[in-house]
Amino acid sequence: MSLKRVLGDNSLLSLLGTTAVVVLLGSLARQYRRSPWRKLPPGPKGLPFLGNLFQLGSKQWLSFSDMRTTFGDIIYLNIVGQPIVVINSAKIAADLLDRRASIYSDRPPSYVASELLSGGLALGLSRYNDVWRKLRRAGMEGLSKSFVANYHSKQTIEAMYLAHDILLDPLRWDAHCRRSVASVTMSIIYGNRIASETDPAVRQINDQAARVTSAASPGAHLVQFFPWMQKIPRSLAGWKRTAQDWHEYDSSVFQNLLNEIVIREANGMSRPSYALSLLEGPTSSNLSGREKAWLAGTMFAAGSDTTSSILAWWILAMISYPHTQQRAQEELDTVVGRSRLPSFSDFGALPYIRCMVTESLRWSSAFPMGAPHRCMQDDWYDGYFIPKGTMLLPNVWEMNHNPEVYGADAAHFNPARFLEHGTEANEKKSDTHWSFGFGRRVCMGRHAAENTLFIFIAVVLWSSTIGPAADDEGKVTVPSREDVDEEGLIMYVFSYFFLDVHRTKVRYTSRPKPFRCTFQPRFSDATAILDQAIEDVGY
Repeated sequence: MSLKRVLGDNSLLSLLGTTAVVVLLGSLARQYRRSPWRKLPPGPKGLPFLGNLFQLGSKQWLSFSDMRTTFGDIIYLNIVGQPIVVINSAKIAADLLDRRASIYSDRPPSYVASELLSGGLALGLSRYNDVWRKLRRAGMEGLSKSFVANYHSKQTIEAMYLAHDILLDPLRWDAHCRRSVASVTMSIIYGNRIASETDPAVRQINDQAARVTSAASPGAHLVQFFPWMQKIPRSLAGWKRTAQDWHEYDSSVFQNLLNEIVIREANGMSRPSYALSLLEGPTSSNLSGREKAWLAGTMFAAGSDTTSSILAWWILAMISYPHTQQRAQEELDTVVGRSRLPSFSDFGALPYIRCMVTESLRWSSAFPMGAPHRCMQDDWYDGYFIPKGTMLLPNVWEMNHNPEVYGADAAHFNPARFLEHGTEANEKKSDTHWSFGFGRRVCMGRHAAENTLFIFIAVVLWSSTIGPAADDEGKVTVPSREDVDEEGLIMYVFSYFFLDVHRTKVRYTSRPKPFRCTFQPRFSDATAILDQAIEDVGY
């Protein structure tokens, strides 16, 4: 008797269907058990499609620090389909971004900002490719630790002007800091100092940086969500025409700045500068004219805002921790005295000032969430699966405030933590903060930035005593470190689906909210000595 006659037609079909379903479910179960996606790092559960979009606070570095207590040092998030791994541990960051740099040195794609506006020539946004390697290699020639000593005189001159301007007009201390940093950066990059931060060249470069930052922010352009839009012809895409036209304009601005250097050289008016090293260095022949122009221009944009941010945080620290200011000034009085200005010749004899630079970079990094990296292939770490295309966000704030590394007072400003035996700067320990980034993407200008901060801090503290100021009601208040100026602060995760960044003040860096403070001459001759030093320079 056949099975069909026993069970009937419907029963036979039902049995076959059930068997097929069981086999399919068994196969899917086996695939699920074997799937590497089951081994993702731990993280909070999210919503369908949106993922963890609404679980991020405004100060995302603090949100990720809070998540660490629940999920640990490596956290997985999904933001509208984009896999993200947050790194809260310096060890994990070093293991992945330093030791596996060959697969973790890419940047997330940004078609409008990186490709159209920048032509693939903005180092901070560029993908990890041969063009990036060529630009990076050429750029390092003028910013190596040994070469940046050529910029000492430029940095010293701007330190004099900063200290002088602050004593002359202390209410505008922040504007003075911005101008001085912009001027020293312009002088290092192009050999030109500036009298105002509204200088046309500075304004043009800053405008270019704002356009790129705006375009790189999440949701600025629909093409970020729909890559097929890249194929739309220029004639039908106004956003593409606009971006390409701006690229040509910015290229001409950068090229004109280089042309000025060529003219100076031809007239026998050579000044050492970063751009000159690009024009005459060993790798200069490997770069096109446009590549040299963009490398110099984007280096100015990268260096100016970040250094002035650190100076603002340092001034806040001087008000909040006056004993550190006093100790630094005692060191200056012992080594320098009060009859001359500090100089780079005093560098080795001012360990506390040097440690104050390091502590300023650690205590309040200009980038509390470090720049994003991108995983270029599937990878495994400590049993966790990191899929290709994952965006990795190093939580620099958490790493720089880890009490296991920096002690129980990690939240406080204490330059002495970097001293050896209380009297000498520990050079090895001074490199343990993470504010300059990781791996092959570490900041090229870090040595020049540290030197600028050293001489600026030394000259300002030599000449001035910094204190808190009274508010409108006459009450003397110390500003809070928690008051971060977040207007326009762009993070590298999705904050809103379609953020109208074109109406937003755009900035990468973390700065304190504007605050008042006082600057008083430390001794009667301080202003006169500054005046004489500036007159001797002849600017």
